Amino acid sequence: MKTIKGPALFLAQFASDEAPFNTWHGITKWAAECGYAGVQLPSWDARFFDLAKAASSKNYCDEIIGVAAQNGITITELSAHLQGQLVAVHPAYDIAFDGFAHPSVHGNPAERQAWAADQLRQAITASRHMGLSALGTFSGALAWPYLYPWPQRPAGLVEAAFDELAKRWYPLLDHAEENGIDLCYEIHPGEDLHDGVTFEMFLDRVGGHARAKMLYDPSHYVLQCLDYLDNIDIYADRIGMFHVKDAEFNPTGRQGVYGGYQPWINRAGRFRSLGDGQVDFGAVFSKLTTAGFDGWAVVEWECCLKHPEDGAREGAAFVRDHIIRVTDKAFDDFADGGVDQAANLKMLGI
Repeated sequence: MKTIKGPALFLAQFASDEAPFNTWHGITKWAAECGYAGVQLPSWDARFFDLAKAASSKNYCDEIIGVAAQNGITITELSAHLQGQLVAVHPAYDIAFDGFAHPSVHGNPAERQAWAADQLRQAITASRHMGLSALGTFSGALAWPYLYPWPQRPAGLVEAAFDELAKRWYPLLDHAEENGIDLCYEIHPGEDLHDGVTFEMFLDRVGGHARAKMLYDPSHYVLQCLDYLDNIDIYADRIGMFHVKDAEFNPTGRQGVYGGYQPWINRAGRFRSLGDGQVDFGAVFSKLTTAGFDGWAVVEWECCLKHPEDGAREGAAFVRDHIIRVTDKAFDDFADGGVDQAANLKMLGI
């Protein structure tokens, strides 16, 4: 068993053009004041981070680390979720996802994909320069529009999609191996890797690549009615990152998993601030601790009701209260009779 690190905060939902959320010094100082020990850094946000410079200059990475350290903050991981999304995009989403890419590749899916792959390579290299061990990302999706089979899916359609997905990611996984970085795919609706079965389909096609890991986030499993505790038991060896996010699912006679095209506030499944949803985090932290997960517990705040700054402050205390400092002795050591092997044999009648 190992003690989980934390609390940490994913900064993507808090970045803005207003102080203190518009500078690296300002947002790390604010995170520390909220009670966080670490932050997960979105690699695409130029207000905080120059990814190209980080990939080419360890000195620049040391400067970024130093500013955070002055504020009492550790950088836990980089996130390349938006770039990972663009590694595989179905044409139905071309226009919507162009906004994640550099303007020079808008309207050109092939160039956008190449740009995204280069961004991943840079993020992997930058992670090594920063002394990190994991990078968070999305898998992207080619098959997602065909999730619900009506009309019936043509034979081989999904298989072809996963073959192509693996082909695009395999060189990036090898680059991650060369740099000592785990690629942690957030298992997330909208991605081809959205549950355990699809993760296994991908894993089979990349030859069980040692660097293909999961970013575990129980909130996405609650909204799929998936057993998020059993998931830990099944995939303990593949869980490389952990987002602490709460959710609730309250189906009615009018609405269920699909949400009826409603805004978040009116959906049966909603993300909530920590402690306001249905996730049993006591059990989650217990299982991850038992499994030996020693990464960071990173709050990803998303809530349709509560103000983000309140959610952030409450989230730091929530995670701190749930981290289990593992014991170095058995609770009943006081009753140890000190019996030796000879006595053991005698007790067994041997």
